[in-house]
Amino acid sequence: MLLKTTLLFFLTALAEIVGCFLPWLWLKKGGSMLLLIPAAFSLAVFVWLLTLHPAASGRVYAAYGGVYVVTALIWLRFVDGVKLSHYDWLGAALALVGMMVIVAGWGRA
Repeated sequence: MLLKTTLLFFLTALAEIVGCFLPWLWLKKGGSMLLLIPAAFSLAVFVWLLTLHPAASGRVYAAYGGVYVVTALIWLRFVDGVKLSHYDWLGAALALVGMMVIVAGWGRA
């Protein structure tokens, strides 16, 4: 379950980041207003993906936050081209461990 949940969270985070990045391109980089169409679709997919988890919404959001941090840093490295520091990697690892602890407790509370 942990692997499936983690992969689903990574897909969810990617959908959220793309859905926010495309309007940013339009507003900050002079991109086409047509970028808002795939952005809206991506954000709709993001919301739908969050509903696929069996836990209460607050637990899903809390656990998802850890994976979002990791995904955002990976995006920063590979899309924005920014070299990550040791602090970035340590923070990402801690966030991911936090997510795993929360998910491990699903159904036990």
